[in-house]
Amino acid sequence: MLTRLFALIKKELLATARDRQTRFIVLIAPPFLLLIYVFAITQDVSNVAIGVVNQDQGRFSRDILERVVGSTRFRTVTYYETVESLGEAIDAQDVLVGVYFQADFSRRALRRQPANVQLLLDGRRSNAAQIVSGYFYRIMASYNLALLDEYGIVAPTTIVSRTWFNANATPLWSATPALFAVLASIVGFMVSALSIARERELGTFEQLLVSPLTPLEILVGKTVPSLMIAVGSSVVMLIFSVFVLGVPIRGDLLALFGSMIVFLLSIIGIGLFISSLVRTQQQAVIGLFIYMIPAVLLSGYATPVANMPVGLQWLTQTNPITHFIVICKAIFLKDAVSSDIWAHTWPLILIAIVTLSCGTWLFNRRRG
Repeated sequence: MLTRLFALIKKELLATARDRQTRFIVLIAPPFLLLIYVFAITQDVSNVAIGVVNQDQGRFSRDILERVVGSTRFRTVTYYETVESLGEAIDAQDVLVGVYFQADFSRRALRRQPANVQLLLDGRRSNAAQIVSGYFYRIMASYNLALLDEYGIVAPTTIVSRTWFNANATPLWSATPALFAVLASIVGFMVSALSIARERELGTFEQLLVSPLTPLEILVGKTVPSLMIAVGSSVVMLIFSVFVLGVPIRGDLLALFGSMIVFLLSIIGIGLFISSLVRTQQQAVIGLFIYMIPAVLLSGYATPVANMPVGLQWLTQTNPITHFIVICKAIFLKDAVSSDIWAHTWPLILIAIVTLSCGTWLFNRRRG
């Protein structure tokens, strides 16, 4: 059995290596696209969740918070007792930005002394954090003008920002992990979706069926090369991310590769399902776009999942790209603990089991 599997795996790898278009798709295109898209794609924000620690409870801080609550830019405003609890909320991505008023904020403002509002920003979404910071600057500017018109005084209120996980708020750092997850999924899906369809189109699929290989062995022989190629392409993109784009990896590389293998298996299962369903490689490519476009749009890459309707938020939990984007950002920028990574790895395991099982079932149904 192992000899037959090894021969089939070797055949798949050689067939991929000899195909010029496939070589371009899996080896050259992903790093190239990574370099282009990471600079070209930007993300806008709306409906933001913020957290507040108000140790002042004076008039000035209350007036500012009323303006924040009344803004249409923010979905929810959650109040916390301590800065530590606010930090935990940012860490868990419950809020995008934290607002902190010191105990003497209003008193210092009345005395014409510098009174600072501190913003705590989540640098894992640096573009969104910077836009939200701009919202606060406009709110503060309009509030200072209102005080000038009403009382003839200018409140010396300023904003001091701190960005977590991405101190310089570099958009490149926040965009690269998510784009890495998306491109890795495209490679895994493309290679697996074309495998069986290519056999049918070239007329060699019947030769596989009459060979000593069982249907399960054929599926394993198709899965392993696809996984090896997708992992190899992901390693190339990882090298580009670190050494060309300068994005740090603060977390555990073993955790990244472990979750990536499970993620790619779930994607390959979907690819094999579609490859078993179609007859030609052109149909497989069409199936790729039919699946990948909504999968990427609903992954949280372009639009925050929290901004989606509740029904779509539940649907995104069945999307492997959604979970792997969170894992990549946690490992690249945050050095997340294993429990945070496992919280998104076990859904990937379930998805992989379901997709590979469905792919095997459909292959057995349509192999004749």
